[in-house]
Amino acid sequence: MLREGMFIAERYEILERIGSGGMSDVYKAKCHKLNRYVAIKVLKPEYSEDKTFVSKFRAEAQAAAGLMHANIVNVYDVGEENGIYYIVMELVEGITLKKYIEKKGVLGVREAVSIAIQVAQGIDAAHKHNIVHRDIKPQNIIISKEGKVKVTDFGIARAASSNTINSSVMGSVHYISPEQARGGYSDEKSDIYSFGITLYEMLTGKVPFEGDTTVSIALQHIQDEIVSPRQYVPEIPVSVEKIVLKCTQKRTERRYQNMTDLIADLKRSLVTPDEDFVTIGAPLASDAPTKLITPDEVNEIAEKSSAVKAENIEATPIGEVNKKNSLGEAAEEDDIDEDGDDDNLDDIDGDDEELDEDEADNKKTIDKVITILAISIAVAIVAILVILITKIAKNFGSGSSGKKNDPTTSVEDTSDKVKVPDVLGKTLEEAKKTLNEEGLGFEYEYGYSKEDDVDKVYDTNPEIGSFVDKNTTITVYISKGVKTVDMVNVIGKTQNEAEEAIIKAELKYTFQYVETTDDSLIGKVESTDPAAGTKVNVGTQVTVVLYKGKNEVNIKMPDLSNKSESDAKKELEDLGFDINNVSVEYTYDDEIKEGNVITQNGPKVGEETPSTTKIGLVVSLGKPIIPDIVGKTKAEAEELLAKYSLKLGKVTEKNDDKVEAGKIISINGYSVNDSVNIGTAIDVVISIGAKEPETTTPAPVVIPSVTQTINLDTIAAKVNSDCDAEAEVELTFSVHYTNNDGNKASVEAGTPAKYDNISKVTGSYLFTTQIKDAKAGDAYIVVTIKYTKADGSSATATSDNIPVVIG
Repeated sequence: MLREGMFIAERYEILERIGSGGMSDVYKAKCHKLNRYVAIKVLKPEYSEDKTFVSKFRAEAQAAAGLMHANIVNVYDVGEENGIYYIVMELVEGITLKKYIEKKGVLGVREAVSIAIQVAQGIDAAHKHNIVHRDIKPQNIIISKEGKVKVTDFGIARAASSNTINSSVMGSVHYISPEQARGGYSDEKSDIYSFGITLYEMLTGKVPFEGDTTVSIALQHIQDEIVSPRQYVPEIPVSVEKIVLKCTQKRTERRYQNMTDLIADLKRSLVTPDEDFVTIGAPLASDAPTKLITPDEVNEIAEKSSAVKAENIEATPIGEVNKKNSLGEAAEEDDIDEDGDDDNLDDIDGDDEELDEDEADNKKTIDKVITILAISIAVAIVAILVILITKIAKNFGSGSSGKKNDPTTSVEDTSDKVKVPDVLGKTLEEAKKTLNEEGLGFEYEYGYSKEDDVDKVYDTNPEIGSFVDKNTTITVYISKGVKTVDMVNVIGKTQNEAEEAIIKAELKYTFQYVETTDDSLIGKVESTDPAAGTKVNVGTQVTVVLYKGKNEVNIKMPDLSNKSESDAKKELEDLGFDINNVSVEYTYDDEIKEGNVITQNGPKVGEETPSTTKIGLVVSLGKPIIPDIVGKTKAEAEELLAKYSLKLGKVTEKNDDKVEAGKIISINGYSVNDSVNIGTAIDVVISIGAKEPETTTPAPVVIPSVTQTINLDTIAAKVNSDCDAEAEVELTFSVHYTNNDGNKASVEAGTPAKYDNISKVTGSYLFTTQIKDAKAGDAYIVVTIKYTKADGSSATATSDNIPVVIG
């Protein structure tokens, strides 16, 4: 903990601690170089020695430092001094949106929409910098004393790219998107979902889903229809209702695809609130403190949701903003929510912890995906080389015609590409520097490797040596070391049972034999080396000792690879093996001829083994052929292709008046029964039905608008001296402007604002209105105060001209 009065970087004087979060403390400080107050987030001592936490802390600063916007809390500086890692940020004095909602209960529609527009503008600025917040919620939104709305805590935001797989669930569970709750891919549309939940809470005073546990709430986000906010507040206009419902669709493609479109609809709802202009698909149709979702609960959610299909997520016052409630008082008792977290600190810090690195199931899945992709890429490269050689040969010889349906292949021009440099064995910082020098972006994930190379790079995606576009983000995989497992207990199990258990434990095996006169033990495990329960590295070869019959002859296991099935069986039989113990399974293979052995399971080649040993042969079906998928739905095609070790590729939609919508019209590049490599992606054209007549929608009429924050304290000062302190006060607003004819004009706008007494006229007031005949340009607002004097007589006063711009 830092002490009051100490300096950081010889410029930041620590004044007081104003809060504490999951992995950092926040202090109010004064920058003596620029003579301003700032907030400083400092990594807690217990984490400063942890390289992972330090890297996360730095990544947070780098992500946030690139964001400069009026509706975002700005990051000024980042550094390290004597083992103290810190971020210097804008100190915002105000109140969180969460506290503001708690104060007011339910916000008026126009007030909620006006706040929402400013929030959306901040998020939009981040998205345009390829940064996804991933934790949008009222606690991370501050309303300043001046009425400015700012989004804060980009602490868990990460630069987003289209090929990022994010297995970490971030975000508070009341506001989390369905895809985040599943632990899957999240992008800008995840922020849009959380934004929709936040707008829902502003309009109704409650979040849509409640539950006793984080798991039950997260499952509701995945499975349950959201209750329309109009059921709680019937006064909500249809346009705002539809905006909320579109933001909170379960399927990302049904939501707004970007914040720009969302902002346009929010602004339009201020002009024509009762117009039903928001287009969405069929809608997927209480006040407990925000709960955070933990890694263990993520696993429980995954288990419980595994059976769920993927397709089944005039003038407006800001109000009485408490000028004395600043971020500098975030640690006061009334700013601590029930779970002990600091709301205002969430605004700056909110260090929602990502899932532990040892989430084995998710990591295995990602590793398998990467492995399959790598194999597919390698196969594709070989195929391209074969086709090129064939074409060259045709140019010099008579050349017979090739298959008419083979796609044309060309060599990619790599002159404008960047080669991914070799960063294997480098540290995280070394890898980042090397990639940046080549003009490439950088992000990292931790995982287990085959070598004991902790904190070193063991793999990349895209792979080293491949050519990519400049500025491509390269994912670097940092080693946590070799994964260890407990040696499984297979004593007394049969050979097949032992093999299955050992393979499942990610270990290899070899067999040895010991004689027995007990026929009931023959073929079962006598012992293992190492013994059950011993810690071993993944991939270690263990020795399994099996019982064999007394005087039973051992036979040397032959190499049967690439031999025909019949020849392999005959050879085993001739050697003395019991052919009844030989099993065969069939699979596709790009290299091995149809009918030949790909591999053999059981004893290793050259190993001495009893004649009764069980032997498994894997026999090739040859290259897969493309099944007839024309006329089938996308799901049916994917299922059928998978049986042939193929996958569905690019899907192109096309109008067709003969083929039913949703069914495949044709295959691109190949024909049915063509022979292709395993894993080939088959591109198809799918019908979207007959083309409908085109209709044109008239562009919406844009009405000039005025938005201005008015300082009520300045207004009140005009009448404080002779005003009856207990009498009601009314404010009216007039806008003085130039109309479309070039003449000066004025109009009273908005609804008069009434206050119980003059003491209530304080803080900020957000004024917004539309004027149909106004010409864009400079204008001014005059506020008229109607009040009662101390002697009981009525009186009025006017403010100074308040400059505004009509746009």
